[in-house]
Formats: sequence, C-alpha cells, structure tokens
Amino acid sequence: MDSAATAATAATTGLIFRDATDADVDALVALIESAYRGDSSRAGWTTEADILQGQRTDPEGVLQVIGAADSRLLMVERDGALVACCQLERRYDHAYFGMFAVSPALQGAGLGKVVIAEAERTALEDWGVSQMHMTVISVREDLIAWYGRRGYRRTGRMTPFPYGDERFGIPQRADLQFELLVKPLV
Repeated sequence: MDSAATAATAATTGLIFRDATDADVDALVALIESAYRGDSSRAGWTTEADILQGQRTDPEGVLQVIGAADSRLLMVERDGALVACCQLERRYDHAYFGMFAVSPALQGAGLGKVVIAEAERTALEDWGVSQMHMTVISVREDLIAWYGRRGYRRTGRMTPFPYGDERFGIPQRADLQFELLVKPLV
C-alpha cells in the first residue's frame, strides 16, 4: 500500500458520528475556525484566510444550529478527538449541508469524502429528502471542483455575501457571493 493510501485508511478508520450537544460548542468553534481562518487553516487546503479575515463562526451561531428544529450538527470523532463536523438542516424537500469542517492536519486524506457521504446517507434515510443543497463562496473554485467530483452541480444561483456583518468574517475582496450547489440523493 502506498503512503497516500495508508494515510487515507488511517484518516477514515475508527470514526464515530454523533449529534453535537451544547457541551461540544467550544470544540466545534475551534475546529471550524482552524479549518478556515488564520494561520492554522493554511495547513489544509480549505483555508479562506486569503479572502476573509476575522471569525467564521462563534459559540452563539453553533448553539443556534444545535438547538434549531429540523437541524443536526454531526460531529465526527476518532480516538475521542473531534476531527470533523457538518450541519444538516431539513428544508422542505431537500437538506442543507453547511458548517463543514475537517481538521487541517487530516485534510486531503479522504476524511471529507467519508463525512459528506455519511451526511447524504443520514439526510436521505432520516428525512427522506430528494436533494442536498449547499452554498459555497463562488471564488472558491478548488472547493467547488471538489464538490463537483462528489456529484454536486453548480446552479449559477447566487446570493450576496453579508458585507458589513463581521459574524461571517471580514472580506478581503469586493467580489464575494455564494453560489448554490445541488446534488440529487435519489
């Protein structure tokens, strides 16, 4: 087995998926921040540090996801450590996928593929939804391509980035917007 295959196997074995609780908020915020913002995020490939500064989320935002009706925040643990997470929210005939983070040290080893597959399975089996939706910052071509390889298609439907609301970060460029990506689950 080559070193890439060995790393992928190590990154995806022994995983435990569970719903987050209020007691998990600090660990979740730390994981999400480390995957997207600041120097720690540069260890992985999902960093937004060059396009956004400031926070990606905060304890209040994570608590809202945990406590919302028709919402789940899935945690992924290995050997008792939080290694990934994602939000699932039922919205009529589809589920929304968000707040996706993988520890920067584990990115590129296949863990993200496993997490998104489990999220899709969960949404389909638990809610019977026909599609998964997500929004991605449209200038994140590498990330959009990664989702494309998982079966998500670009819709061209854009929503504005919330400029001036620092809860979502401090933009470093003026052309940020979100694009809707969609994948059929059935």
